[in-house]
Amino acid sequence: MKNLKTQGFVLIDVDVVALNNAGKNKNSDLDNGVATKQIRKNGLTFPYVSGQAWRYWWRNTLQKDFDWSLSPIERESKIAFTAANPIVYADDDVFGYMKAAKEDVTDENGKTKKENVTVTRISPLKNSAIIAVTAARPVENWSSMSRQEGDAVPYTKQEYSAIMKGMFSLDLEQIGTFASYNRTGFKNLSENLRKEAMEQGATEIIDNHMIGAKGEAHKLVRLDKKTRIKRITETIAALKTISGGAMQTNNMADVTPKFIILATMASGNHPFSHIAVNSGGDGSRFELNTDGLSEVISDYAGQFQGKIFLGIRSGFLDKDSALALQEVVEKHKSNTELLSINEAIDKYIEQVKSQVQ
Repeated sequence: MKNLKTQGFVLIDVDVVALNNAGKNKNSDLDNGVATKQIRKNGLTFPYVSGQAWRYWWRNTLQKDFDWSLSPIERESKIAFTAANPIVYADDDVFGYMKAAKEDVTDENGKTKKENVTVTRISPLKNSAIIAVTAARPVENWSSMSRQEGDAVPYTKQEYSAIMKGMFSLDLEQIGTFASYNRTGFKNLSENLRKEAMEQGATEIIDNHMIGAKGEAHKLVRLDKKTRIKRITETIAALKTISGGAMQTNNMADVTPKFIILATMASGNHPFSHIAVNSGGDGSRFELNTDGLSEVISDYAGQFQGKIFLGIRSGFLDKDSALALQEVVEKHKSNTELLSINEAIDKYIEQVKSQVQ
């Protein structure tokens, strides 16, 4: 089995937003002042959206636009967990889970008893936070509730404008493929779920990456190819319509990509982290690092599988940057295509269908 991964990079462009709040603004004189998430680096401030929030948007988009039935959430005392059933629920498969619960288990004598079963699954979909490329100090703006009689009720919120970057990686081999051997961190399926999967047409394959204590090869449970391709392609296609973010009532923003890179690699390394950079003494100028992009395409040539698809929304880049990007594509035209955002996603999806084993 090839260890193939979709490596993705996106840029979003938002104005006057508060996409991910951080609770009470401790610098505000008002009790109901709200702060936005921000972090400092090299003495500069960068607003960001947490990786968890991005995943929340992604999961909800898959539910709304692709009719995914999301795994139900259970709560016991201070912990909460999903059904941890990746056979039935695609989001358990793609986003991972951890669950410790009691399950009815039948022993070799045919007797049923309750047994503690812990299952975990590292998410095949990994993603960064979405962070501003350029420094941007959020501005505290006043709002008020004033429709009622008497004095208005003021509150503040922090707003900003920024070009923001995010990265993700989707393990193509791991989607729809589960371990059931009893080892911490590797037991994706309980015995009952393994049997359920096999009854529904799943097959067993050899896990070439894991050898048992006695030198024996472990087996993995794999869903049918059609189901795995559907989950992979819909996860990627959701980027076309992904939506979310706090304060959308008054600060609505389009969080779909304005620039995207999609590539399949035989490596877990993500090479596109520095394609977008800031410059200037105050870090406020955005630059698309086309030299860096060309360098990545050359340096990792042996790890890319198939073509690298670049997508850009018309008008996002200035003319000089757009021309420089076109020159990179021309230089690497044998394995690189530049298209609109949705065309790039669609063409990559067609390629990845042929790469799923």
